[in-house]
Amino acid sequence: MGIACASLDAAIERYEGVFGLTVASRETNSEQGVREAMMVVSGEPAASYVQLLEPLGPDTPVGKFLARRGEGIHHVGYAVRDVTAALEAIGGRGVRLVDSRPRHGSMGASIAFLHPGDLGGVLTELVQH
Repeated sequence: MGIACASLDAAIERYEGVFGLTVASRETNSEQGVREAMMVVSGEPAASYVQLLEPLGPDTPVGKFLARRGEGIHHVGYAVRDVTAALEAIGGRGVRLVDSRPRHGSMGASIAFLHPGDLGGVLTELVQH
């Protein structure tokens, strides 16, 4: 799950203090216009993450999201074995693709987004680790 936040440091502190989550990685993704932290929910091999997203500026996708809606859930992500195959299959079912091919994501993953208009208003991310 990706959560838009105004301050990455404050959000990390909140999720560490309230839920006991730990930071798995921090990085800046200039292409997507965010500073981000991946917070580990489970330490098992199939760990789940909360992705905290701070915009690099107001004109970035997350910056615009914060201006319209404030802090909160930005997107939901699903792990897939092959993001390219998943895009082909899901696109073949009539779901509009935000990304027609994978791009670089957190922690070296390949990612792609699906259009929220076709998924009940939920921006959806496919993630291949």
